[in-house]
Amino acid sequence: MVTLVVATTTDSASIGPASAILAMPGWHPGPLFQDMSSFVNMDVRLLKHDHSIVREDHLDKRWEEATGEVVDEVIFLSKHVAASNRPALTIHPIGVPHLREDEVPPAGGKPGWAAPPNPRIGPWLRLLKVIAESHNLTPEFEVTLEATHHGPEINSPTMFVEIGSTEEYWKRQDAAQAIALLVWEGLGLGGGAAVGDWSRNNGQNKILLGIGGGHYVPRHMDIALKGGVWVGHLLSGYSLPMEDPGQSKQTNVEGVGGTWREAIKVAFETTKAAFPGGEVMAHLDHKLVIPKELIFDFNV
Repeated sequence: MVTLVVATTTDSASIGPASAILAMPGWHPGPLFQDMSSFVNMDVRLLKHDHSIVREDHLDKRWEEATGEVVDEVIFLSKHVAASNRPALTIHPIGVPHLREDEVPPAGGKPGWAAPPNPRIGPWLRLLKVIAESHNLTPEFEVTLEATHHGPEINSPTMFVEIGSTEEYWKRQDAAQAIALLVWEGLGLGGGAAVGDWSRNNGQNKILLGIGGGHYVPRHMDIALKGGVWVGHLLSGYSLPMEDPGQSKQTNVEGVGGTWREAIKVAFETTKAAFPGGEVMAHLDHKLVIPKELIFDFNV
């Protein structure tokens, strides 16, 4: 089984870290793949393409069909955009499980879909924080999780690793080097043990399913940074749309409209699939208005 690391030449925050990774030892050219160049290092395959990173769907399946290699996980390198323009290094799962079938996802993916979250998300967040601090990127750069959002559509455990939030920071070589080191150490390419391997969880089998909060899920991240827990999907408030049936304190699960329930169900099921044998635990932001009994209906 192989790991796909995916970068696009159209994004300096993507190709910068990819180039820094490829400058490290052990890489050699792989097969030309559907107009993409590929590079091989042990069981890692780095792909470079010239398209939007959120719209190249099913790269895992396409790679398997072209090479016969089964894809175990996918890691996308990308830029992060924020209205605050604050420099940031971010990690997050992907999906748009809250969108209705007739809605068009604004940044890739498929309505009602979410990819299984890559089990490395939590451990890599903690590793990234250490790397950023040791390279003097903090406090200038914030190291943070983001809520589940955008595409591309894919079925393997997936995460995005991003540099934000403006062109000035997307091109920063020190930030690119930090992301490259995260991938290098995180995948064990330097000879050490890989970080975030679910199959070696040493009995630590609790997975956080974050529900509610803002886009940067600070309360969920507080739990993730403490260690001892894995991170699954993170649904912010905007991914839990509700329609008021006219009663201000509705607690009947059948009476609360909107796609919030479907979004939680998809997030729960894909998180559970990503962590076989794990115990998925819902962590609710305290400002969330969903009654707890409605969450427990999923046996989380």
